[in-house]
Amino acid sequence: MTTPRDHLRNQLDAVESAYEFMLAYAAQGLPADGGAKDGGKIRVELGALAASLEGLGEAFAAFVAEEAVVAPEEHRAFLRVLADDAAKALTAVRLVLGQRAISSQLVDNLNASLHLRALLTDVFLVDEILTVLGSSIPAARGDAERD
Repeated sequence: MTTPRDHLRNQLDAVESAYEFMLAYAAQGLPADGGAKDGGKIRVELGALAASLEGLGEAFAAFVAEEAVVAPEEHRAFLRVLADDAAKALTAVRLVLGQRAISSQLVDNLNASLHLRALLTDVFLVDEILTVLGSSIPAARGDAERD
């Protein structure tokens, strides 16, 4: 069974992976996705990104409900920001997916979108929170108790 933490981690990883692919795709200078060396994988990556964005807010909410986070009210408040940024980025991703051809320039413009940038910043912040909660905090508490 997947824990809320694992599910959230999977969502974050999917967003980060798609963004890395999008950066590489944008650098290729392709006029359309049909001529891509990867056989049009950009649509697959954008589809995976869209799927991850659809459930990102819920995944964070489940994580906050399950974990013993410090300041849960701040986490719940951030949930609204994360869900809003994910919804806006999802709208932009779906717009790109709705085009007949996906050029490198179109993906570059999507990468530069403030909506996607805000989402990525949120994702990196949550990713770091997971990292800290998963490793540093228990060790720091143990160290503080010994001092």
